[in-house]
Amino acid sequence: MRGYFVGAGLAIAVATMATSAMTTQALAQSEIKIGEINSYSLLPAFTEPYRKGWQLAVEEINAAGGINGKKLVVVSKDDGGKPADAQTAANELVSSENVAMLTGTFLSNIGLAVSDFANQKKVFFLAAEPLTDAITWSKGNRYTFRLRPSNYMQAAMLVEEAAKLPAKRWATIAPNYEYGQSAVAVFKKLMSEKRPDIQWVDEQWPPQGKIDAGPVVQAVAAANPEAILNVTFGADLVKLVREGNTRGVFKGRTVVSFLTGEPEYLDPLKDETPEGWIVTGYPWYSIKTPEHDAFLKAYQAKYNDYPRLGSIVGYQTIKAAAAILAKAGSSDPEKLIAAAEGISMPSPFGEITFRKIDHQSTLGAFTGKTALKDGKGIMVDTAYRKGSDYLPSDAEIEKLRPKD
Repeated sequence: MRGYFVGAGLAIAVATMATSAMTTQALAQSEIKIGEINSYSLLPAFTEPYRKGWQLAVEEINAAGGINGKKLVVVSKDDGGKPADAQTAANELVSSENVAMLTGTFLSNIGLAVSDFANQKKVFFLAAEPLTDAITWSKGNRYTFRLRPSNYMQAAMLVEEAAKLPAKRWATIAPNYEYGQSAVAVFKKLMSEKRPDIQWVDEQWPPQGKIDAGPVVQAVAAANPEAILNVTFGADLVKLVREGNTRGVFKGRTVVSFLTGEPEYLDPLKDETPEGWIVTGYPWYSIKTPEHDAFLKAYQAKYNDYPRLGSIVGYQTIKAAAAILAKAGSSDPEKLIAAAEGISMPSPFGEITFRKIDHQSTLGAFTGKTALKDGKGIMVDTAYRKGSDYLPSDAEIEKLRPKD
């Protein structure tokens, strides 16, 4: 009898294991996983709104029936602002979580690291935020696509206004890593093409996240420029503005500034916000289109808070990933690439397309000027610039981008 019960127990255990395996397999077949990587612990001012944005997108996608009837699941990892950790996270997402694609990243050097991983392992990667031109051009590859308008695109938007200024003597301030270097290089190139009379009289390269603003501002003042290009953001920007205001460096000088009009960077300046800077950003409070109104209403209903630009980027990254997966009808990387090249879709800023030639999306950006209102920084004189209007010709891109 004892042998009977042992045998019966073993049979039940085996049957339970088999049922569990079948349930797991059925669950896997009824959902699609996307891997997401970002610098949550290092840059919460941008990445927390970004996370809220993609969580809202997941909720909306699943409420509408998922992706071809399958539930969308996002598996998220923190890279801590370290390229090696981002590659480790990417490897875990692909090998352990069996994700259909990778998305995310913020810093340009980390975006490039994950892009390299995607190319080596033949995994589809949708870069959300990294702005370096290298990610779609000099170091571009067939597996990597990018959502946000690049340094070239934003520089071209800013140069359109900056070239009208009478200023001839320019200084630059930018963080000393891939993003800052790329932004300064392309701004100088485009500006000098439009205005050959310009002199570049000083460059300051503080370390990202560790600016010693006093000496930086003092060095710029000593060069006596008529205008300044600023590429710092976050806590570095706050320190730079405070020192610049204290020492009067911005007085009587025009400042052109990447990203400063984004609420995550403008809001912390409060009543110290310098007025009249020419910036790119996100004036969520003054955008009046049906697409943005719908996004704003849904975001405020869910979070009882206003969106930042990170919210838009996170939201549209997952919306784009879902659209690509739905069109491909498969998680095969080659089919995802075929689906993504040339795909168009709605966004809170209007319709966008992922170009076949360089895998860059045509999502645009807002330009305007900084101003103070009720003790808070805002953007005024704003205009939306379509990304497709600020890209070089196909012939130029073919020279910039390696053949797949």
